[in-house]
Amino acid sequence: MRKIPFLTLLFFFGSFAFGQTSQTQVNQLLENWHAAAAQADYEDYFNLMADESVFIGTDPTENWNKQEFMQWSKPYFDRGKAWSFSTLERNIFFAEDGETAWFDELLDTQMGICRGSGVAVNESGKWKIKHYVLSIAIPNENVDAVTSLKADFDRKLMSHLRAQ
Repeated sequence: MRKIPFLTLLFFFGSFAFGQTSQTQVNQLLENWHAAAAQADYEDYFNLMADESVFIGTDPTENWNKQEFMQWSKPYFDRGKAWSFSTLERNIFFAEDGETAWFDELLDTQMGICRGSGVAVNESGKWKIKHYVLSIAIPNENVDAVTSLKADFDRKLMSHLRAQ
């Protein structure tokens, strides 16, 4: 019978435990972030985002750094309820160094099913959201109708952006 050195076993199971712990921590970060919005906890919500983070919303003009997003969303938090997203499905992946994670999630929202995707980073032992994109999920069979509804808006915005 071949013996496996203790340090090899420790490394193997330690690596597995680290991965599970990081997975759990990132999952909890996202759950806490969504809960803070639902509870209109402005401070907790934004403390879970990295200082140099980006939030991209569903409207094509919503591409904010953290300070811009804080300013835009403050009135929603001040009224006592920002938004309420609950997780339907989530996938989390890690870079080899274990310090960066990317994720995608399907969410139950006031807009129906939305998809969130983003990047989280481990900053001094605490996971923070660095980049987040929220998209309204549109079934393929409804794309033509939605495209038609937004055609005028898109033409105007594209013209404005091209003129810059």
